[in-house]
Amino acid sequence: MLKALAGGGGKGMRLVRSEEEVEMALRLSQSEAGTSFGNDAVYIEKYIENPHHIEVQILGDKYGNVIHLYERECSIQRRNQKVIEESPSPFVKEETRKRMLKVAVEACRKIGYYSAGTLEFMMDKDQNFYFLEMNTRLQVEHPVTEECTGVDLVRDMILVAAGNRLPYHQEDIEFRGAAIECRIYAEDPENNFMPSPGVITVREAPEGRNVRLDSAAYAGFEVSLHYDPMIAKLCCWGRNRASAISNMARALREYKILGIKTTIPFHQRVLKNAAFLKGEYDTTFIDTRFDKEDLKRRQNTDPTVAVIAAALKHFEKEKEAASRATTLPVVGESLWKYYGKLQMTANNY
Repeated sequence: MLKALAGGGGKGMRLVRSEEEVEMALRLSQSEAGTSFGNDAVYIEKYIENPHHIEVQILGDKYGNVIHLYERECSIQRRNQKVIEESPSPFVKEETRKRMLKVAVEACRKIGYYSAGTLEFMMDKDQNFYFLEMNTRLQVEHPVTEECTGVDLVRDMILVAAGNRLPYHQEDIEFRGAAIECRIYAEDPENNFMPSPGVITVREAPEGRNVRLDSAAYAGFEVSLHYDPMIAKLCCWGRNRASAISNMARALREYKILGIKTTIPFHQRVLKNAAFLKGEYDTTFIDTRFDKEDLKRRQNTDPTVAVIAAALKHFEKEKEAASRATTLPVVGESLWKYYGKLQMTANNY
């Protein structure tokens, strides 16, 4: 695998399966890397067939204290860019988890790392894991870790930067339940996830317990073609994985964005996919385990349907308004008695 040295996000990556492909792949990788990051340097790493993308969140201070905040499963990707993350991983066995977490902590302690950081690993079907890279910053998917551990990573990064010690030890970290994050992109999943720039005309955000939405988008917000298409991060927690999935399904149903195409319908279909529900997926999920027909919306596109629905909605509102329109009570009559009579009349009707 050829990868850009100066950046990530799937840019500047090319898979090489034979010697004949090297020259062209290198040229394309360097070109994309130079355009995206201003640096065309690339490096080579071993390619793992059908891998899982697992990452470990760590937190350290300037006094040699380092702890882990468990792992995240980040294998559902398109063009090597994550679209759904969850914690804990439904694939990693407990024995493997302990070894991987230990490796991550010891590595950071050895290099004297402090602040929040993420060590990324590729894991094969036999639970062998290989170090991929370390992101010395806050990850997009950090909310799933915060929801399961109760740790405020942003706050603790500031505390550590100010010279404070970590306020807890490893034994203080209690992992609870499960969390899932859906990255909401301004992309058209029916058209190979192509960008969908434009103006958001309607935005209705999901609310309620165990729902967290990180976004700066609003009705009237213009999504530009010149920046990353991610417009929101929707994260849901549950007592277990099934509960987290159920909460996410509800939140996605309530999330309405019009004016542009988004990946919300894609996320809804993933949450109904049998392989995903069983936790049996890897980085090839979208290409091999996700039915391409699932990406096509099965809905009536006849505009007449929308017109009729709008007319019915208007009629119901007019009917409700008419039922409330009455003359004022006679002078001296109790309002309680007056409205009681109205209610009795409505019930008889």
